[in-house]
Amino acid sequence: MSHPRDLFHVPAENGAYLLAHSVGCQPRAAAAALDTDMLAPWRQAGGDAWPLWLETIDGFREQVAALLGVEPASVAPQTSVSAALFTLLSGLSLAPGKNVVLLSEQSFPTIGFVLAPLARLGLTPRFIPAHEDPSDPATWERHCDGAVAAVIAMHVHSNTGLVAPLAEIAALARRHGAVSIVDTAQSAGILPLSPTRWGVDAVIGSCVKWLCGGPGAGYLHIRETLIPALAPLDVGWFSHENPFAFDIRDFRYAPDARRFQGGTPSVAPFALAAQGIRTILSIGQEQILANNHACIAAFEDECRQSLGWSNRGGTLCLACDDPQALSQILKTADYAHDFRGNVLRASFHAWNTEEQARTLARFVKQAGMVITPAR
Repeated sequence: MSHPRDLFHVPAENGAYLLAHSVGCQPRAAAAALDTDMLAPWRQAGGDAWPLWLETIDGFREQVAALLGVEPASVAPQTSVSAALFTLLSGLSLAPGKNVVLLSEQSFPTIGFVLAPLARLGLTPRFIPAHEDPSDPATWERHCDGAVAAVIAMHVHSNTGLVAPLAEIAALARRHGAVSIVDTAQSAGILPLSPTRWGVDAVIGSCVKWLCGGPGAGYLHIRETLIPALAPLDVGWFSHENPFAFDIRDFRYAPDARRFQGGTPSVAPFALAAQGIRTILSIGQEQILANNHACIAAFEDECRQSLGWSNRGGTLCLACDDPQALSQILKTADYAHDFRGNVLRASFHAWNTEEQARTLARFVKQAGMVITPAR
Protein backbone atom coordinates (compact mmCIF):
# COMPACT_ATOMS: atom_id res chain seq x y z
CA MET A 1 0.00 0.00 0.00
CA SER A 2 1.59 3.28 -1.09
CA HIS A 3 -1.10 5.51 0.48
CA PRO A 4 -4.20 4.94 2.64
CA ARG A 5 -6.17 6.22 -0.35
CA ASP A 6 -5.43 2.88 -2.02
CA LEU A 7 -7.69 1.14 0.52
CA PHE A 8 -10.78 2.95 -0.76
CA HIS A 9 -12.85 3.49 -3.86
CA VAL A 10 -12.67 7.30 -3.98
CA PRO A 11 -15.23 9.22 -6.06
CA ALA A 12 -14.26 12.59 -7.53
CA GLU A 13 -11.02 11.13 -8.89
CA ASN A 14 -10.22 14.35 -10.79
CA GLY A 15 -10.98 16.57 -7.82
CA ALA A 16 -11.36 15.82 -4.14
CA TYR A 17 -13.89 13.86 -2.09
CA LEU A 18 -14.64 15.96 1.02
CA LEU A 19 -17.83 14.28 2.28
CA ALA A 20 -16.62 11.92 5.01
CA HIS A 21 -19.01 13.72 7.35
CA SER A 22 -21.88 12.49 5.14
CA VAL A 23 -20.89 9.18 3.51
CA GLY A 24 -17.40 7.76 3.83
CA CYS A 25 -15.71 6.14 0.85
CA GLN A 26 -16.26 2.43 0.27
CA PRO A 27 -13.32 0.28 1.40
CA ARG A 28 -11.92 -1.86 -1.39
CA ALA A 29 -12.28 -4.86 0.93
CA ALA A 30 -16.01 -4.25 1.47
CA ALA A 31 -17.26 -6.37 -1.45
CA ALA A 32 -15.20 -9.39 -0.38
CA ALA A 33 -16.35 -8.98 3.24
CA LEU A 34 -19.98 -8.87 2.12
CA ASP A 35 -19.53 -12.04 0.12
CA THR A 36 -17.59 -13.90 2.82
CA ASP A 37 -19.73 -12.88 5.77
CA MET A 38 -23.21 -12.72 4.26
CA LEU A 39 -23.59 -13.94 0.67
CA ALA A 40 -21.39 -17.05 0.68
CA PRO A 41 -23.04 -18.63 3.76
CA TRP A 42 -26.44 -17.94 2.21
CA ARG A 43 -25.33 -19.33 -1.15
CA GLN A 44 -23.76 -22.43 0.32
CA ALA A 45 -25.90 -23.24 3.34
CA GLY A 46 -29.30 -21.61 2.91
CA GLY A 47 -31.15 -21.75 6.22
CA ASP A 48 -28.11 -23.27 7.89
CA ALA A 49 -26.25 -20.01 7.32
CA TRP A 50 -27.57 -18.53 10.57
CA PRO A 51 -24.71 -19.66 12.83
CA LEU A 52 -22.24 -17.95 10.48
CA TRP A 53 -24.44 -14.88 10.14
CA LEU A 54 -24.65 -14.56 13.92
CA GLU A 55 -20.87 -14.75 14.03
CA THR A 56 -20.88 -11.76 11.67
CA ILE A 57 -23.12 -9.84 14.08
CA ASP A 58 -20.82 -10.74 16.97
CA GLY A 59 -17.86 -9.65 14.86
CA PHE A 60 -19.48 -6.25 14.40
CA ARG A 61 -19.97 -5.94 18.15
CA GLU A 62 -16.29 -6.76 18.65
CA GLN A 63 -15.19 -4.12 16.14
CA VAL A 64 -17.32 -1.44 17.78
CA ALA A 65 -16.00 -2.51 21.19
CA ALA A 66 -12.43 -2.14 19.92
CA LEU A 67 -13.28 1.31 18.55
CA LEU A 68 -14.75 2.45 21.87
CA GLY A 69 -12.38 0.60 24.19
CA VAL A 70 -15.21 -1.32 25.89
CA GLU A 71 -16.37 -4.93 26.21
CA PRO A 72 -18.44 -6.47 23.38
CA ALA A 73 -21.12 -7.42 25.92
CA SER A 74 -21.88 -3.71 26.33
CA VAL A 75 -22.57 -3.19 22.60
CA ALA A 76 -25.80 -3.79 20.70
CA PRO A 77 -26.09 -3.46 16.91
CA GLN A 78 -28.71 -0.95 15.77
CA THR A 79 -30.11 0.08 12.40
CA SER A 80 -29.53 3.80 13.04
CA VAL A 81 -28.80 6.46 15.63
CA SER A 82 -32.54 7.11 15.87
CA ALA A 83 -33.28 3.46 16.65
CA ALA A 84 -30.51 3.33 19.24
CA LEU A 85 -31.77 6.44 21.01
CA PHE A 86 -35.40 5.33 21.00
CA THR A 87 -34.74 1.89 22.45
CA LEU A 88 -32.43 3.37 25.09
CA LEU A 89 -34.80 6.11 26.25
CA SER A 90 -37.76 3.74 26.20
CA GLY A 91 -35.98 1.64 28.79
CA LEU A 92 -35.64 4.37 31.41
CA SER A 93 -37.57 4.05 34.64
CA LEU A 94 -38.80 7.55 35.42
CA ALA A 95 -39.11 8.79 38.98
CA PRO A 96 -41.91 11.28 39.79
CA GLY A 97 -40.95 14.77 38.70
CA LYS A 98 -37.88 13.49 36.84
CA ASN A 99 -38.80 13.23 33.17
CA VAL A 100 -36.81 15.90 31.28
CA VAL A 101 -34.36 15.11 28.46
CA LEU A 102 -31.81 17.88 28.02
CA LEU A 103 -30.28 18.56 24.58
CA SER A 104 -29.01 21.43 22.47
CA GLU A 105 -30.93 22.86 19.54
CA GLN A 106 -27.64 22.39 17.68
CA SER A 107 -28.12 18.61 17.91
CA PHE A 108 -28.80 16.70 14.71
CA PRO A 109 -32.59 16.98 14.14
CA THR A 110 -33.27 13.23 14.40
CA ILE A 111 -32.51 13.48 18.12
CA GLY A 112 -35.44 15.84 18.61
CA PHE A 113 -37.65 13.81 16.29
CA VAL A 114 -37.12 10.69 18.41
CA LEU A 115 -38.13 12.60 21.53
CA ALA A 116 -41.45 13.83 20.11
CA PRO A 117 -43.41 10.53 20.32
CA LEU A 118 -41.67 9.60 23.57
CA ALA A 119 -43.86 12.25 25.18
CA ARG A 120 -46.41 9.42 25.39
CA LEU A 121 -44.09 7.80 27.92
CA GLY A 122 -43.84 11.02 29.89
CA LEU A 123 -40.49 12.28 28.57
CA THR A 124 -40.23 16.01 27.94
CA PRO A 125 -37.44 17.64 25.91
CA ARG A 126 -35.68 20.72 27.21
CA PHE A 127 -33.80 22.48 24.43
CA ILE A 128 -30.71 24.57 25.04
CA PRO A 129 -31.15 27.51 22.60
CA ALA A 130 -29.04 27.27 19.45
CA HIS A 131 -27.27 30.58 20.19
CA GLU A 132 -25.77 29.13 23.40
CA ASP A 133 -22.39 27.46 22.93
CA PRO A 134 -22.68 23.65 23.42
CA SER A 135 -18.89 23.41 23.74
CA ASP A 136 -18.98 25.46 26.97
CA PRO A 137 -19.61 23.43 30.17
CA ALA A 138 -21.34 26.46 31.69
CA THR A 139 -24.04 26.20 29.02
CA TRP A 140 -25.04 22.75 30.21
CA GLU A 141 -24.74 23.77 33.87
CA ARG A 142 -27.30 26.54 33.37
CA HIS A 143 -29.94 24.19 32.00
CA CYS A 144 -29.51 21.02 34.07
CA ASP A 145 -31.39 20.41 37.30
CA GLY A 146 -33.05 17.67 39.32
CA ALA A 147 -35.89 17.25 36.82
CA VAL A 148 -33.48 16.00 34.15
CA ALA A 149 -33.60 12.24 33.58
CA ALA A 150 -31.22 12.13 30.61
CA VAL A 151 -28.71 14.42 28.91
CA ILE A 152 -27.91 13.95 25.22
CA ALA A 153 -24.75 15.55 23.84
CA MET A 154 -23.29 15.52 20.34
CA HIS A 155 -19.59 14.68 20.55
CA VAL A 156 -19.17 16.78 17.39
CA HIS A 157 -21.92 19.09 16.13
CA SER A 158 -22.57 18.50 12.45
CA ASN A 159 -23.10 22.10 11.33
CA THR A 160 -20.34 23.79 13.34
CA GLY A 161 -17.77 21.12 14.19
CA LEU A 162 -17.89 22.19 17.85
CA VAL A 163 -16.84 19.48 20.32
CA ALA A 164 -18.89 19.02 23.48
CA PRO A 165 -17.15 18.84 26.91
CA LEU A 166 -18.20 15.24 27.50
CA ALA A 167 -16.45 14.57 30.80
CA GLU A 168 -17.96 17.72 32.32
CA ILE A 169 -21.42 16.88 30.94
CA ALA A 170 -21.20 13.32 32.30
CA ALA A 171 -20.19 14.60 35.74
CA LEU A 172 -23.04 17.13 35.68
CA ALA A 173 -25.54 14.42 34.78
CA ARG A 174 -24.29 12.20 37.61
CA ARG A 175 -24.70 15.00 40.13
CA HIS A 176 -28.35 15.35 39.11
CA GLY A 177 -29.01 11.59 38.91
CA ALA A 178 -29.41 11.68 35.13
CA VAL A 179 -28.23 9.32 32.40
CA SER A 180 -25.60 10.77 30.05
CA ILE A 181 -25.78 9.86 26.35
CA VAL A 182 -23.28 10.79 23.63
CA ASP A 183 -23.95 10.79 19.89
CA THR A 184 -20.68 9.94 18.12
CA ALA A 185 -21.98 9.89 14.54
CA GLN A 186 -19.72 12.82 13.53
CA SER A 187 -16.67 11.78 15.55
CA ALA A 188 -16.28 7.98 15.30
CA GLY A 189 -13.40 7.25 12.97
CA ILE A 190 -11.71 10.64 13.25
CA LEU A 191 -11.58 11.62 16.96
CA PRO A 192 -10.50 9.37 19.86
CA LEU A 193 -13.48 7.78 21.61
CA SER A 194 -13.37 6.76 25.27
CA PRO A 195 -16.68 6.31 27.09
CA THR A 196 -14.80 5.09 30.17
CA ARG A 197 -12.57 8.17 30.35
CA TRP A 198 -15.51 10.48 29.67
CA GLY A 199 -17.58 8.74 32.35
CA VAL A 200 -20.71 8.64 30.17
CA ASP A 201 -23.48 6.09 30.53
CA ALA A 202 -24.26 5.42 26.86
CA VAL A 203 -22.89 5.99 23.37
CA ILE A 204 -24.88 5.92 20.14
CA GLY A 205 -23.46 6.20 16.64
CA SER A 206 -23.53 5.41 12.96
CA CYS A 207 -21.00 3.71 10.67
CA VAL A 208 -21.89 5.49 7.42
CA LYS A 209 -19.66 8.55 7.87
CA TRP A 210 -16.00 8.62 8.96
CA LEU A 211 -16.07 4.86 9.64
CA CYS A 212 -16.77 4.11 5.95
CA GLY A 213 -19.18 1.31 6.85
CA GLY A 214 -22.14 2.12 4.61
CA PRO A 215 -25.75 2.81 5.65
CA GLY A 216 -27.91 0.66 7.90
CA ALA A 217 -25.47 -0.10 10.70
CA GLY A 218 -25.52 1.81 13.95
CA TYR A 219 -24.50 0.92 17.48
CA LEU A 220 -25.48 1.38 21.09
CA HIS A 221 -23.04 1.06 23.97
CA ILE A 222 -24.35 0.98 27.53
CA ARG A 223 -22.25 1.14 30.68
CA GLU A 224 -22.42 -2.46 31.87
CA THR A 225 -23.47 -1.68 35.43
CA LEU A 226 -26.43 0.34 34.09
CA ILE A 227 -27.82 -2.37 31.80
CA PRO A 228 -29.87 -4.27 34.43
CA ALA A 229 -31.79 -1.07 35.29
CA LEU A 230 -32.99 -0.54 31.70
CA ALA A 231 -36.05 -2.30 30.25
CA PRO A 232 -36.41 -1.25 26.57
CA LEU A 233 -39.81 -1.44 24.89
CA ASP A 234 -38.50 -2.17 21.39
CA VAL A 235 -37.58 -5.82 21.79
CA GLY A 236 -37.57 -9.01 19.75
CA TRP A 237 -36.43 -12.56 20.09
CA PHE A 238 -32.76 -11.57 20.05
CA SER A 239 -33.44 -9.38 23.11
CA HIS A 240 -34.28 -12.57 25.01
CA GLU A 241 -31.98 -14.18 27.53
CA ASN A 242 -32.21 -17.32 25.37
CA PRO A 243 -33.39 -16.44 21.83
CA PHE A 244 -33.93 -20.10 21.05
CA ALA A 245 -36.14 -20.98 24.04
CA PHE A 246 -39.24 -20.35 21.87
CA ASP A 247 -41.69 -20.05 24.78
CA ILE A 248 -44.15 -17.32 23.74
CA ARG A 249 -45.31 -16.80 27.35
CA ASP A 250 -41.82 -16.34 28.79
CA PHE A 251 -39.83 -13.23 27.92
CA ARG A 252 -36.68 -12.48 29.91
CA TYR A 253 -34.29 -9.67 29.00
CA ALA A 254 -30.79 -10.70 27.98
CA PRO A 255 -28.38 -9.82 30.78
CA ASP A 256 -26.09 -7.78 28.54
CA ALA A 257 -26.59 -5.17 25.81
CA ARG A 258 -28.26 -7.76 23.59
CA ARG A 259 -31.51 -6.79 25.34
CA PHE A 260 -31.46 -3.75 23.02
CA GLN A 261 -30.89 -5.80 19.87
CA GLY A 262 -34.51 -6.48 18.94
CA GLY A 263 -35.66 -8.95 16.30
CA THR A 264 -33.98 -10.82 13.47
CA PRO A 265 -30.89 -8.80 12.51
CA SER A 266 -30.00 -7.54 9.06
CA VAL A 267 -26.67 -9.16 8.29
CA ALA A 268 -25.35 -7.30 5.24
CA PRO A 269 -25.07 -3.80 6.82
CA PHE A 270 -23.10 -5.19 9.76
CA ALA A 271 -20.79 -7.22 7.55
CA LEU A 272 -19.97 -4.04 5.61
CA ALA A 273 -19.71 -1.87 8.72
CA ALA A 274 -17.36 -4.29 10.47
CA GLN A 275 -15.06 -4.11 7.44
CA GLY A 276 -15.25 -0.33 7.47
CA ILE A 277 -14.13 -0.23 11.10
CA ARG A 278 -11.38 -2.78 10.43
CA THR A 279 -10.11 -0.60 7.59
CA ILE A 280 -10.07 2.53 9.74
CA LEU A 281 -8.32 0.76 12.62
CA SER A 282 -5.77 -0.78 10.23
CA ILE A 283 -4.76 2.71 9.08
CA GLY A 284 -4.85 4.01 12.63
CA GLN A 285 -7.15 6.74 13.85
CA GLU A 286 -4.12 8.71 15.01
CA GLN A 287 -2.76 8.75 11.46
CA ILE A 288 -6.14 9.76 10.01
CA LEU A 289 -6.49 12.58 12.54
CA ALA A 290 -2.91 13.74 11.94
CA ASN A 291 -3.59 13.93 8.20
CA ASN A 292 -6.83 15.81 8.90
CA HIS A 293 -4.97 18.35 11.04
CA ALA A 294 -2.26 18.73 8.41
CA CYS A 295 -4.86 19.39 5.72
CA ILE A 296 -6.66 21.97 7.86
CA ALA A 297 -3.32 23.65 8.61
CA ALA A 298 -2.54 23.73 4.87
CA PHE A 299 -5.96 25.28 4.19
CA GLU A 300 -5.33 27.95 6.84
CA ASP A 301 -1.86 28.63 5.48
CA GLU A 302 -3.14 29.05 1.92
CA CYS A 303 -5.94 31.33 3.17
CA ARG A 304 -3.48 33.18 5.41
CA GLN A 305 -6.10 32.96 8.12
CA SER A 306 -6.16 31.13 11.45
CA LEU A 307 -9.50 29.42 12.01
CA GLY A 308 -8.89 28.38 15.62
CA TRP A 309 -9.85 24.76 15.00
CA SER A 310 -8.46 23.34 18.26
CA ASN A 311 -11.84 22.41 19.76
CA ARG A 312 -13.54 21.23 16.57
CA GLY A 313 -14.10 17.93 14.81
CA GLY A 314 -12.70 16.81 11.48
CA THR A 315 -15.08 18.78 9.25
CA LEU A 316 -14.38 22.34 8.23
CA CYS A 317 -17.67 24.15 8.85
CA LEU A 318 -17.22 27.62 7.41
CA ALA A 319 -19.84 30.35 7.17
CA CYS A 320 -19.52 32.24 3.90
CA ASP A 321 -21.36 35.17 2.35
CA ASP A 322 -22.18 33.67 -1.08
CA PRO A 323 -22.53 29.88 -0.79
CA GLN A 324 -24.05 29.40 -4.24
CA ALA A 325 -21.11 31.03 -6.01
CA LEU A 326 -18.56 28.98 -4.08
CA SER A 327 -20.54 25.76 -4.54
CA GLN A 328 -20.61 26.25 -8.31
CA ILE A 329 -16.83 26.67 -8.43
CA LEU A 330 -16.34 23.51 -6.34
CA LYS A 331 -18.75 21.48 -8.43
CA THR A 332 -16.99 22.52 -11.64
CA ALA A 333 -13.69 21.38 -10.12
CA ASP A 334 -15.21 18.05 -8.97
CA TYR A 335 -14.69 18.91 -5.30
CA ALA A 336 -17.40 16.93 -3.50
CA HIS A 337 -18.79 19.02 -0.62
CA ASP A 338 -22.07 20.19 0.85
CA PHE A 339 -23.68 23.21 2.45
CA ARG A 340 -26.02 23.60 5.39
CA GLY A 341 -27.55 26.99 4.79
CA ASN A 342 -24.58 29.31 4.32
CA VAL A 343 -22.13 26.88 5.96
CA LEU A 344 -19.65 25.04 3.76
CA ARG A 345 -18.85 21.56 5.11
CA ALA A 346 -15.65 19.90 3.86
CA SER A 347 -13.96 16.91 5.51
CA PHE A 348 -10.38 15.69 5.13
CA HIS A 349 -10.01 11.92 5.58
CA ALA A 350 -7.20 9.45 4.94
CA TRP A 351 -7.64 9.73 1.16
CA ASN A 352 -7.20 13.51 1.09
CA THR A 353 -3.96 15.47 0.67
CA GLU A 354 -2.60 18.79 1.81
CA GLU A 355 -2.53 19.94 -1.81
CA GLN A 356 -6.27 19.30 -2.09
CA ALA A 357 -6.74 21.42 1.04
CA ARG A 358 -4.65 24.23 -0.49
CA THR A 359 -6.64 24.00 -3.72
CA LEU A 360 -9.88 24.28 -1.74
CA ALA A 361 -8.51 27.45 -0.14
CA ARG A 362 -7.62 28.85 -3.57
CA PHE A 363 -11.19 28.21 -4.72
CA VAL A 364 -12.46 30.13 -1.68
CA LYS A 365 -10.19 33.05 -2.59
CA GLN A 366 -11.21 32.81 -6.26
CA ALA A 367 -14.85 33.21 -5.19
CA GLY A 368 -13.90 36.27 -3.15
CA MET A 369 -15.38 34.66 -0.04
CA VAL A 370 -15.18 36.01 3.49
CA ILE A 371 -15.18 32.89 5.67
CA THR A 372 -15.50 32.44 9.42
CA PRO A 373 -15.86 29.30 11.57
CA ALA A 374 -19.54 28.46 11.94
CA ARG A 375 -21.05 29.00 15.38
